[in-house]
Amino acid sequence: MLSKLKKNYFLLISTFLILYFFFNFLDGERGLFSYFKKKEILINLKIEEDNLSNKIKDLEFKNSLLSTKLDLDYVETLIREKFMFGKEGETLYIIKKNDN
Repeated sequence: MLSKLKKNYFLLISTFLILYFFFNFLDGERGLFSYFKKKEILINLKIEEDNLSNKIKDLEFKNSLLSTKLDLDYVETLIREKFMFGKEGETLYIIKKNDN
């Protein structure tokens, strides 16, 4: 038995090493499966970053309308939306969005 092991020693060691490197290539923290998961997470984070940067630009634009040069049309729009305020003789219609 020992003599067979000695004869096939190189074959056994190389088989175990190949299996070890193959499993680590596929699985593990730096494996192939982990790479695809991290790539998907990166794509989702980039989409979220784009959405947040668009929201920031929109808020900066609205802030500039209220701070540097006061835009009276924008102020009137805000008052109408928040306080449901209208002018005399004006009819207000409230449209509710139905997400069903």
